[in-house]
Amino acid sequence: MSTLAGKIAVISGATTGIGLAIARRFVSEGAHVFIFGRRQAQLDAAAELLGHDVTAIRADAADLADLDRVAAAVRDKTGRVDIVVSNAGYTEQASIDTLTPEHFDKAFNLMARGPVFLVQKLLPMMKDRGSIVLVSSAMHVMGIPGHTAYAATKAALRSYARTWAAEFKDRGIRVNMLSPGVTDTPILDSQSAPRDELIDMYQSMVPLGRLARAGEIASAALFLASDESSYVTGADLMADGGIGQV
Repeated sequence: MSTLAGKIAVISGATTGIGLAIARRFVSEGAHVFIFGRRQAQLDAAAELLGHDVTAIRADAADLADLDRVAAAVRDKTGRVDIVVSNAGYTEQASIDTLTPEHFDKAFNLMARGPVFLVQKLLPMMKDRGSIVLVSSAMHVMGIPGHTAYAATKAALRSYARTWAAEFKDRGIRVNMLSPGVTDTPILDSQSAPRDELIDMYQSMVPLGRLARAGEIASAALFLASDESSYVTGADLMADGGIGQV
């Protein structure tokens, strides 16, 4: 029997990279997934790749009105949610002397504020044995120059996981955080340094000597989303190749 047979999952930022890998794994394990993202072309491509058991919604995870539309679409189609994966994010570096209010607000609106209201709007549809997975980053326990806002948003997710694990304990809903290490996804293409240089730099920092594959992070997400982790809540699963550990 598939691990997520009959489950309903909502995944933000699921059009590329880790989010798309999670969506593919969930579908392969029997779930119906609602995916959403801002770019229609990427959303269409992701839906075509998934092929079945997918509902694609064009929505911005930082826009509260869009999150209302996502919740309404889920309510209209299934009326319930079993799994929420808050994954939407991006990386944009800025040293403290160059950081602007616009940079700070963009990061926090998407990666710290957005997850709160995504969960809030979907929570009424979650029942016993529900699972919330907050995709963070190993960077929340590290100190890497240029990541003041980014790392702080990921640290905020650690606090949410603890708080919500306690807050939802009587609802039968588990909340955990997943902290990937550097993963070989298209997000590396958006950085200021050339991709090859970034990969060489990060690989030199990772005890396992390589970047993560998106599918490996999806396997960790599957564990947290499924009953395989039925006695796990409030935790931080560091799927980071050791980069945040040594």
